[in-house]
Amino acid sequence: HVQLVESGGGSVQAGGSLRLTCQASDYTLSANCMGWFRQAPGKEREGVAVINRRGSTAYAESVKGRFTISKINAEKTLYLQMNSLKPEDTAMYYCAAAASATLLRCLQWRANPNQLGGYWGQGTQVTVS
Repeated sequence: HVQLVESGGGSVQAGGSLRLTCQASDYTLSANCMGWFRQAPGKEREGVAVINRRGSTAYAESVKGRFTISKINAEKTLYLQMNSLKPEDTAMYYCAAAASATLLRCLQWRANPNQLGGYWGQGTQVTVS
């Protein structure tokens, strides 16, 4: 049974920073294609950042230069460093791992969250005021 557990969310003032962590239970899954997605009340889920097994990344335009996605395969851990946070970043943030994906499909997943089947965590709330 694959599990993804997020942590690190919270409430911060605009301009502050948070680091989200996602702990995966499965090494193979965590080493392949993973990403961070978010959903604000009344809005659709959107891709924030994804990373494929070679370490290539893709980001939403709204977070480029402020957020950084990274992972440590040996520790089955995914991170999202969020700096210069804005009120519009307020949302529930979800960690996800694709069941299978080519290198390119993984990066395309960022723009199309429903494109790949996989596993999702329960989410961690980020509130920026």
